[in-house]
Amino acid sequence: MLYRQFGSTGWEFSAIGLGAWNISDQWGEMDVATAVGTVLSAIDNGVNMIDTADAYGTPHGLGEERLGKALVGLRHKIYLISKVGHWGIRSGFMVPKTTVDMIILCAHASLYRLRTDYHDVLLCHEGSIEDPSVYLAGFDELVRRGNLRKYGISTDKLDVLKRFNQNGTCSVVQIDYSLINKSPEYNGMLDYCAENGIGVMVRGPLAMGLLSGKYNRDSFFGDSVRAGWNQEGNAQREIFQEKMKKVEELEKIIPPEKLAETALRYLITHPIMPVPIPGAKSAMQAARNAAAGSELLDAELYNKLREIR
Repeated sequence: MLYRQFGSTGWEFSAIGLGAWNISDQWGEMDVATAVGTVLSAIDNGVNMIDTADAYGTPHGLGEERLGKALVGLRHKIYLISKVGHWGIRSGFMVPKTTVDMIILCAHASLYRLRTDYHDVLLCHEGSIEDPSVYLAGFDELVRRGNLRKYGISTDKLDVLKRFNQNGTCSVVQIDYSLINKSPEYNGMLDYCAENGIGVMVRGPLAMGLLSGKYNRDSFFGDSVRAGWNQEGNAQREIFQEKMKKVEELEKIIPPEKLAETALRYLITHPIMPVPIPGAKSAMQAARNAAAGSELLDAELYNKLREIR
């Protein structure tokens, strides 16, 4: 595993992290032993940063609870990232983020589920937020109290990131970025992060599994997250088909069995050194994802892939 500087945090992150959404039952049911084993495998294979969110899970918070159980005795080895802002999103009763106290309440509840007393990074989970002042004030207070080290936002919108960084205190951004969604390379997002020392985490590095080499246009998805892709005539189905066209073009260059590894290495080869956080549903999958962090792509293949829009 390669380890590199993460933005201006002064921390060295593993080139590949772990996204813990997949251990929350939203991507299909998983027993606790498998969830814990998946996390431990990632750590055993060199991963030192793990991302989750308070809303991950059926019910909400299950992802954090399982991750907290897996990290008992190992918390000191991991940079732990979570997100607040979507609690109650699937039940229709969102926690109101109207005061600093509410932000602190959500953060403390997250810490309880994670069995720790501090987050290394906490992210605002509202990617289109107009006025982030309540988050900024809440996160600053958590830093003052010693419950938080750094903070940032999960967003794909440059104007939102700029508003969140209005005081120059945003250390981390989490973005959607992959071989079939290269918009951060063209919309100024990566350039802005480089100029401002903001560390970049990448969600969706395998495009919700489409870059795993396991799917085609006729695939059926049994999890709740991708269920909309199954319905003919559905707008989500059309988006899925467009994404699969891009996957098919990539498979003319990359063998399907090498697609996931290449997709992850493409991201970590970028000069800004983004950290992809692929999910995993087994110890073997976590180990395979981590192995991609052992080296970068050679320049010829990287440049060839970068030319594809």
